[in-house]
Amino acid sequence: MNSTPPGLTPAQMSQLGSVLAAEGVFFLAFIALSIYVNWRIAVKAGYQGAYSLLMLVPLVNLVVYLIFAFTDWPIEKELKAARAGDASRTWQPPAVN
Repeated sequence: MNSTPPGLTPAQMSQLGSVLAAEGVFFLAFIALSIYVNWRIAVKAGYQGAYSLLMLVPLVNLVVYLIFAFTDWPIEKELKAARAGDASRTWQPPAVN
């Protein structure tokens, strides 16, 4: 019994496997970069970096984008509180995880 699809030689199947493996590696690298970038954005906005993992869930990622776009970020709330308080106080940036 022949396991190769009709019209493909074993050499072509090997090439196809190599292309699919390379594509998988690039896909995983893109996902890792996406998580890292979203993590940094969340931390700079004053949220926990783990919110970046929600960006991997379809439809939930849209809700997270809307929350980021239309709510006051914790960092903005701190800045408003600092500006409303003592004007001589210096603002300290949050610690980056």
